[in-house]
Amino acid sequence: MEPELDYLLVLKALQEIPFGVGKKLLIDFLRGEESNKSIDKNKLYNLPGYGSMAYSKEELGQMIDSLITNSMIQMVSLPGNRFWKVMELTEKGLLEISEPTLYKKKLSYSYEAIETEITDRDREVFAAFGDFLDRYNDEQKKAIICSKSHVLCIAGAGSGKTTVLAKRIEYLVRYRSVEQQKILAITFTRKARQEMMKRLPDFHEVQIETFNSFCEKVLRKHNDKVYDRPVRVVTYRDKVMMLNRALSSLGFDMRKAIDAYFSPAQKRSKTSEQLARIFLNDCFFLRDHFKFKNTPIEESAFDIADTRHTASARMMFGICSYIDAYMRKNGLRDFADQLMDAIAFFEAHPAEVPKFDHVLVDEYQDVNSTQIMLIDILSPKNLFCVGDPRQSIFGWRGSDIRHIIAFGDKYHGSETVTLKRNYRSTTPIVSLINESIRKMGLADLEADAEGEKDIKLLGFDTESAEFEFVMQAISASKLPGSEIFVLARTNRQLNELSALMKQRKIPHIIRSDELKRSVSAAKDDVTLATIHAIKGMEADAVFVIGCTSNNFPCRGSEHPVVEMIKMDEYDKEEEEKRLFYVAMSRARKSLYLSYHGKSHTSFITEGMSDIIEGKVDKQEFSVVRSNDLLARLKGWRKHLSEKTGLPAYCILHDKTLNYIAMEMPLTRADLERIHGLGPAKIMKYGDEILKIVCS
Repeated sequence: MEPELDYLLVLKALQEIPFGVGKKLLIDFLRGEESNKSIDKNKLYNLPGYGSMAYSKEELGQMIDSLITNSMIQMVSLPGNRFWKVMELTEKGLLEISEPTLYKKKLSYSYEAIETEITDRDREVFAAFGDFLDRYNDEQKKAIICSKSHVLCIAGAGSGKTTVLAKRIEYLVRYRSVEQQKILAITFTRKARQEMMKRLPDFHEVQIETFNSFCEKVLRKHNDKVYDRPVRVVTYRDKVMMLNRALSSLGFDMRKAIDAYFSPAQKRSKTSEQLARIFLNDCFFLRDHFKFKNTPIEESAFDIADTRHTASARMMFGICSYIDAYMRKNGLRDFADQLMDAIAFFEAHPAEVPKFDHVLVDEYQDVNSTQIMLIDILSPKNLFCVGDPRQSIFGWRGSDIRHIIAFGDKYHGSETVTLKRNYRSTTPIVSLINESIRKMGLADLEADAEGEKDIKLLGFDTESAEFEFVMQAISASKLPGSEIFVLARTNRQLNELSALMKQRKIPHIIRSDELKRSVSAAKDDVTLATIHAIKGMEADAVFVIGCTSNNFPCRGSEHPVVEMIKMDEYDKEEEEKRLFYVAMSRARKSLYLSYHGKSHTSFITEGMSDIIEGKVDKQEFSVVRSNDLLARLKGWRKHLSEKTGLPAYCILHDKTLNYIAMEMPLTRADLERIHGLGPAKIMKYGDEILKIVCS
């Protein structure tokens, strides 16, 4: 059987076994473990799937986890015992057994490590441009001046894609005599658009837009041809008003809606305001989802059969229907409307489609089918797309990695230029991120920056101990706060760490998926961020916290709507691996991966472990917590007492040691606030105490 179909044996085994099983029993059944008493007692050895797979227990465990992540297997509680969970097939899993097409298709993406050929003729041409191209590497030069009508630039992390994009526009105007107004550059975010405009100060007539800003200008210009009344973009205040009216019409208020929508775990460590903001964003995300799919808002699209979501799914259906009707009635449009209405207008009035000689698209790995429709309608003579399949992390909101993978198939005779030189990270970090996505088959990045290896994998017994390590490491760092990122998979982790950092007066800001506006960090502010929110940014030191199997891949979601609707268009586990890659690739010099509990995520492979320096076993390394610290302080005091002949209480009283253990001072200023520590004792013992606390 083909390797990519092995997962079907797991699904079929679960279907064969006549009762709910745990992970261990299923693995033993697949491996044909005769010693398992449950197999012998229930005569499971007579079933066809018994002993059908020769994988290791770890490999089978990862395969099962992948099927859970991709919603083919679910964990359910046994009747009468909610703490005892077993596995069962989902409808999606049952369908996959009968029609094994979707998952196989996901697993069969073909990546090609395309090496960019630089010929002697190419080098002659490069030299002819003199100073214009001197500061760029050969692959960048080829991307900048490539004469093919369709070009895909695979730009790895830190390889200078924005620089290449801006320089190509300059090349087209100065050396190809392309009229500025015949060039359209499309980015994804306002921040990226502003950065591009900043790099091209002398090219004011080049149209630099986001997908949405481009469509908005079209709709404003042709409002009377598109609509039968004036229509404007919805504001945040409009959204709040509509949501409140929708809830009222359904007999809910915000508190009741939040209780129905979020699980207790999802509400943990979030304020009412944060929950309300996530809820509002999810409601409008849901409407956009239906709009982009060009399908009506129907109750059948919601996973109401799943009892976990029945009540909230019906509520969300009601809210989404109300919002959609209100916006149409009152002349409002949102992001999805901008794209879909502009496309509909162009299809109805083809003569109004603007004519561009060159269209350049940034972050091509993140395009969705609607954005592709717009590019196809524009149908430029020349198309230049920049992107990186390794950084495709927005499948949950409609992006489709297949568009960048299939570029060469769609545009026959196109050129692919691969930028491999990473100018951001040290050689050890580049080696690590290469290894993390080895199976994608893309060309390895090559490091340009020299530097010592500073990569660590740290394990802790508890999450609080993990957070304590991060805070102490930040406090001990000589870097400005703006050069430190702490990245997490969920907002819950950030909120809890932020609360602790406030207690320690560690300056920081939080960037999250919900913070759409750009946030600028002060010089001393550490940035706490979800990985989705940090894409495109970099720092000298990066902490990636919570590197457990519950977070990578993320078992749950802070956005329940993603679980309510059928989001089968992307492979969640593969995207989670890419998300881990994005997190690590933000680091320039230092990278710290931490986890708590029994083990780290399986995304940290054996090959990665060989690269990582200082893989510290959690039994050997214990972060300073109050009990441990108190014991260390008493040990230090005893040793000092024996050395000096002074009674222990004359050095420091037990009560003072207790205060130190509870407060965990990190500076001399912190010591001054400890009861029982006067200037003389700080002068005599301060450095030793701080060394013990920070050790």
